[in-house]
Formats: sequence, structure tokens, C-alpha cells
Amino acid sequence: MLGPTSILFVLLGTTIALLVAMLSRASLTATPAGKILAFLAFCALPILCGFWGLNDHLERSKQTAFCLSCHIMEPYGRSLYANDTVYIPAAHFQNHRIPPDEACYTCHTDYAMYGTIQVKLHGLRHIYVQYFGTPMNPIRLYDPYNNRECLHCHAGARSFENDTHMAMLDQIKTNQISCVSSGCHDTIHNAQSISKIKAWRSQE
Repeated sequence: MLGPTSILFVLLGTTIALLVAMLSRASLTATPAGKILAFLAFCALPILCGFWGLNDHLERSKQTAFCLSCHIMEPYGRSLYANDTVYIPAAHFQNHRIPPDEACYTCHTDYAMYGTIQVKLHGLRHIYVQYFGTPMNPIRLYDPYNNRECLHCHAGARSFENDTHMAMLDQIKTNQISCVSSGCHDTIHNAQSISKIKAWRSQE
């Protein structure tokens, strides 16, 4: 059975074949059937291919492997395999508290193309800096990490609803207290020092 990418290539091939036929034999458009073929070749199929390709790319960009395919992200990928339970991303990734294949996307759901217009502009800035500038080192989030990303999984969980969390829940929900920088759960990727940490297992 053909997958989405294979179907996209079939559509592209069909579109190109029709375009070549229409351009090499303009007389084909003289008949009603030819006009329909021309419409398919020049309008309908290119638009369909564009939307199909965009959707396929969006789905692939949710993959952990896609996020870590950039050289600059390599230490962040290694941090997922840190053999240290205080590393929050590692604890979530290794224990499947998040889908391992979509680890980055799950914890950064407001990121790049999936968030607000402002976040999408940040994503475009990434592309510009990657090709025409110098990426920040160390990498920093443009905006403080929103507790919403933690709460969409942890809110309502028995392990979360303890006395400590309940006492400050309103402050957590309004980001007055940060889950990741308040001294409670503040060991995140630590990419600059990850080489000193033993790995749970080799990065796949």
C-alpha cells in the first residue's frame, strides 16, 4: 500500500506528464476534454500537490528525528538519553510519558508552525538565521516556557495532584511560578554539559 510520500510522488509525476503533454501539443485544449485536462494540469493538480506536500512535511516535522537532524540540535538529542532522573526531558522520553517519536513536538506544541502567528514568525526567523546568519549558542527559547505545556498532560494526574502542587496551582496555571525555572524541575536539556553525563543507552 502506498504511503503519503509515495502518493505525493505519483501525483507530481502525473502533473508533470500532463503539463508536458499540454505544452507540447497545444491542440489538445481545443476539445472540452482537453480543456478539463488543461485545468487539471495547470490548476487542480499543482494545488493538490502543494497542499499534500505541505501536510506531509508538517507530519514529518513533528518527528523527533526531524528536529534532531540539524547539527546544532545534536546535544539536545543526547540529553534525551541522559542516565539521570533529574533531567526532565530524559525522564519523560525514556519512560514514554511522551511519545518517543514525537518527543520535541509534544513538549513544544506552541513551536514554529503549530503555534500563534508570532510563533510562526519565530520559526521563519530560525530558517533565516540557519541560512543567512549565525544560530544562537547556546540556544534559548524566544519566550519563557509556558506551564500550559506541562499541564496539558499532568493536570488531573494522581502523581501531580499532591499537596505541594495543589497549594500553588493557581500560580502554576498563570505562570507566576515556572515549572522549569523555579527550582523544582529546572534541569532541562543542559546541552552545554550533557557530554559529562553518562548515557542510558546510545542515541538511536
